[in-house]
Amino acid sequence: ADVVIMAGTVADFRLDYGRTLSKKSKIVTINRSAEQIWKNATFPGAFWKPDVPAVSDPCHFLLDLAERVGPGRGRFDAWAEKLKASEITKEKANARKAAEPAIGRDGTRLVNPLHLVHEVEDILPDDSILIGDGGDFVATASYVVRPRGPLRWLDPGVFGTLGVGGGFALGAKLARPSAEVWLIWGDGSVGYSVAEFDTFKRHNVPIIALVGNDACWTQIEREQIPIFDDDVACPLEYTPYEEVAAGYGGGGAVIASHEEDIRGKLKRAQRAAAGERGVPYLVNVKIGSTNFREGSLSV
Repeated sequence: ADVVIMAGTVADFRLDYGRTLSKKSKIVTINRSAEQIWKNATFPGAFWKPDVPAVSDPCHFLLDLAERVGPGRGRFDAWAEKLKASEITKEKANARKAAEPAIGRDGTRLVNPLHLVHEVEDILPDDSILIGDGGDFVATASYVVRPRGPLRWLDPGVFGTLGVGGGFALGAKLARPSAEVWLIWGDGSVGYSVAEFDTFKRHNVPIIALVGNDACWTQIEREQIPIFDDDVACPLEYTPYEEVAAGYGGGGAVIASHEEDIRGKLKRAQRAAAGERGVPYLVNVKIGSTNFREGSLSV
């Protein structure tokens, strides 16, 4: 690329400490922290350095840049159309994958996780906030479910510190009471903070939790078995987390088959959590396996 804009992104392990950045590119780094702008760029033999370091809020910077560039100049039209075409192709491929059978660990056909997150995407209101707390299921959701605006997606961050979901959802709903807050949990990570349903109920914080339950630490298992030929500590159970939520005084439902009215049950959760008398609600969905994220790395 002629120009690379790193808007809040830093040259850490995700960018191979700068190795992935071309020395021929002009690199613009935007960050509210001057220290983060120069991350891994100042030591002898560093793989990269910023050409234009900008201490600024990345969102404001990009908005100002778009205003300066202005509409209708045509310089980026062909490139933008190429990107749009690529996005449409990817979305069509995801839709085809969402229609494929997804088989559970018990050999039965369960809900395809891609189909499930497409259903969420279709019913998500504009005034919503998404919390992602998980591995494989949350990563799948991130391909399909689109935040409706800035500051409307929170997740464990760079180091994947699972367990933040309950606290993040609590804070988001208290900060924006009118927003519909969705907590997207993997069935491994849910165990770290599902007890916050007690807090949600006692303090009248009606969030919606969605658990993608494939009875496995799938993101870990995907790599662990090829490397070690052993699934030790990866298999889980199809735990009835909806009963856990109900035990704390919230609402809950389970979706155990691809033949069920998935959208209907998700909308029921929305109705249950709505309004001043809303209750926190958990939908536990038994999902099967697909090869959608085959090859992804996590350990």
